[in-house]
Amino acid sequence: MGYSNAGGVGNGFREEQVCTAKAEALASGQVSELTVIHQNADAAGQLQQIRDLIAKDVDAIVFNPNDPAALNQALEEAKAAGIITVSVDAYVTNPDTYNLYNNQVEYAYLGAKWLFEQMGGTGNVYYMRGFAGHPADSDRHIGFQRALGEYPNITVLPTIDGVHTGWDPATTTQLISDWLSSGQYDNTQGIWTSGMDSQVVDAIKSAGKEFVPIVGADLGAFVTQLLDPTGFPGLEGAAVTNTAAVGGAGVNLALKLLNGEAVQTDPSASQPNTVLLVPVVAENVTDAGKTLLASWQSVPGLDPNWPLGLQIGGWTTYTPEQAITCKGPND
Repeated sequence: MGYSNAGGVGNGFREEQVCTAKAEALASGQVSELTVIHQNADAAGQLQQIRDLIAKDVDAIVFNPNDPAALNQALEEAKAAGIITVSVDAYVTNPDTYNLYNNQVEYAYLGAKWLFEQMGGTGNVYYMRGFAGHPADSDRHIGFQRALGEYPNITVLPTIDGVHTGWDPATTTQLISDWLSSGQYDNTQGIWTSGMDSQVVDAIKSAGKEFVPIVGADLGAFVTQLLDPTGFPGLEGAAVTNTAAVGGAGVNLALKLLNGEAVQTDPSASQPNTVLLVPVVAENVTDAGKTLLASWQSVPGLDPNWPLGLQIGGWTTYTPEQAITCKGPND
């Protein structure tokens, strides 16, 4: 089997995603070799990655796409070679490829709706997006705009299209630091982040500013901050699940398809052959929310930059320890 991840190398979400793919390949007992190409590249570079995996005569290719349509030529070549293809974390438009990803429209909608409610339905929101052009970022923008349509007294800063962090910690830190030093943070009532969240919290604390409500993802560092009122007094926030275990689930889906098993897909998805995972919101302003957040912190040794959801019921078979070890069948 082959695995292509062409972006976000060093990002906790992408690193966990690759490790869960390795863990599932190993735990399944059905994969003799998993060839992983884990290198930053543009769409043309990922097109070549997929072709390189085709040349290795793999039975299936699982990949996180840089672009919804730019990889289609290589995916058609894979089909012609009898290779199963599975896109994870975002969809592609190739009709023969299966898609398995978190419902990114709902991810953004649920988090934004919580944030706007927490702000009392009025005020300025600093809108910190992900990687420009990535299907997940585009879907999240749709969900954010949908929530915005329900709250006419919310203003989005610096523009309606927000800023792109590239899902990069250093870029995120620079953006929020510039926002703080410019004085614009003082007129900000909420911050929506696309998963680059703990860096935002740390920068605000370092600047000696009071916190505004912040939405992020279920990343270990952010959840720890949300549950630490002593270290981060006044911090109110919500984490939305965006499990990186789609890597492992994608391997599992590929194996199901290779074994001729029937796969239930979501008819409401924008593309055929799509499995959508439903996100959950947990906040630190109610006892129930705090309890849910705390329940996610149960795996010792987990990298604080990794999302906390290491497994997906019905879609992964490895243990959390196997994911953290990050070993595949040929490692």
